[in-house]
Amino acid sequence: MSDPFSRTTVESARRTLTARLKSAGIDSAELDARMFAGAALHLDLTGLITATRRIVTQDEAASLENFMQRRLAGEPVARILGVKEFWGLALQLSPATLVPRPDTETVVELALEMERGEHGTNRSPRIADIGTGSGAILLALLSEWPNATGVGTDISLEALRTASRNAAHLGFAARAAFVACNYAAALSGEFDLIVSNPPYIRSAEITELGREVRNFDPFAALDGGADGLDAYRELIPQAARLLTPGAALIVEAGCGQSGPIAELLAASGLTSEGPPKADLAGIPRAVAGRKPPR
Repeated sequence: MSDPFSRTTVESARRTLTARLKSAGIDSAELDARMFAGAALHLDLTGLITATRRIVTQDEAASLENFMQRRLAGEPVARILGVKEFWGLALQLSPATLVPRPDTETVVELALEMERGEHGTNRSPRIADIGTGSGAILLALLSEWPNATGVGTDISLEALRTASRNAAHLGFAARAAFVACNYAAALSGEFDLIVSNPPYIRSAEITELGREVRNFDPFAALDGGADGLDAYRELIPQAARLLTPGAALIVEAGCGQSGPIAELLAASGLTSEGPPKADLAGIPRAVAGRKPPR
């Protein structure tokens, strides 16, 4: 079978790619095709518009074919391109990291709201991001607080290497450190804010997830045990001992989990910090507990 992208124009290649993706039932076919064309041809949207009549090179055609076949197999666009935007930051991915999702930005939003209400903007907080993955939450917070420093932990060395590369690429290397450990087990000292997006999918429900998640996200970053709360049982007591008096722990929650997580926070001596913050779908997504002041 001949390569559908060889010796064709940029515009024709985009149309062919869009049609193939649409025929496979991919709802975002047009957007995916535009992103793949931009990546393969090293062109932004303006470049794609002005280069519609340019002939695609052999190497570009091979890249487009590779992208198309991987997408038809269900691989997410972010994994194919190796980058995902989160909080306006372009983050590199690896097989050991989750693809950062808009839901997780709810944790960042709640952290910013709580800090503004408690301390204003003249702060130099020390932050811990437990199970940092690509570094998404930590780096988003560092981008908002120029005087903040932080540490990200992960059990995966590959994930930590990815997070470290992201910190360097974004100019945060001097303010971010990364530690290999299980949740917060290796951390010491005190932190002014601790955040986490731990694994919270119930083990029995992982096979029910969309194939882009179940086949391509790392299993260890998804599996929360029988009730989805195993990670919280371990990390919340660890985080509670590391918080400075008056500081907060904010965790991402799955659907229907905010109540049990609030109970775990209370059991570790953390007081509820208002109702959970809902994501754009209205699901209580970010749950906070504060360590009582001295």
